[in-house]
Amino acid sequence: MATIDFIFDFGSPNAYLAEKVLPAIAGRTGARVNRIPCLLGGIFRAANNASPMVAFGGVKGKLAYEALETRRFVAKHGLVAFRQNPHFPVNTLLIMRGLVAARRAGMEEPYVAAVLAAMWEAGEKMDDPEVVVRVLSAAGLDGPGLVAATQDPEVKAELIANTEAAVERGVFGIPTFFVGGEMFFGKDRLGQVEEEAARQGT
Repeated sequence: MATIDFIFDFGSPNAYLAEKVLPAIAGRTGARVNRIPCLLGGIFRAANNASPMVAFGGVKGKLAYEALETRRFVAKHGLVAFRQNPHFPVNTLLIMRGLVAARRAGMEEPYVAAVLAAMWEAGEKMDDPEVVVRVLSAAGLDGPGLVAATQDPEVKAELIANTEAAVERGVFGIPTFFVGGEMFFGKDRLGQVEEEAARQGT
């Protein structure tokens, strides 16, 4: 069985889109998806990278084309619930620490589902602790407990370590995927991710 390491931060709309497509890829290939919480801002700083809005803002037509590709991806995969977050960019430190805490508590999947829906479907301001508590509680999770756990030194250290390890592997942005030693960047490489996962799984 192949493993797909998914370098992940809620702040990337493309991570949301990839998250929605990966389960089908895993189903077709028999691969296991291993979501690795990392801080996109930390990766950018370490790699001397910047968001597309900053990096390509001065390139005529580039951002418009990226938006077109997103619309095509959304249409292809029927992701009709996707909406750009009106508060974008959102500081994801709180919810990424929350993801680490949720993983430790065995609540990773419902936590991810709730936060992704809030960020990229409902347009919630997910760097506001009160909003985060409300969203998690509405999803049947322990909102106050998970937000409190974001202050645990071990949770903070794990997120930092994950981010540093990703940079050491050559990551410069999100979403990035590893299948074994093979690295793929961006949702547009998911076809290649699937091919490699199928190859390694045989």
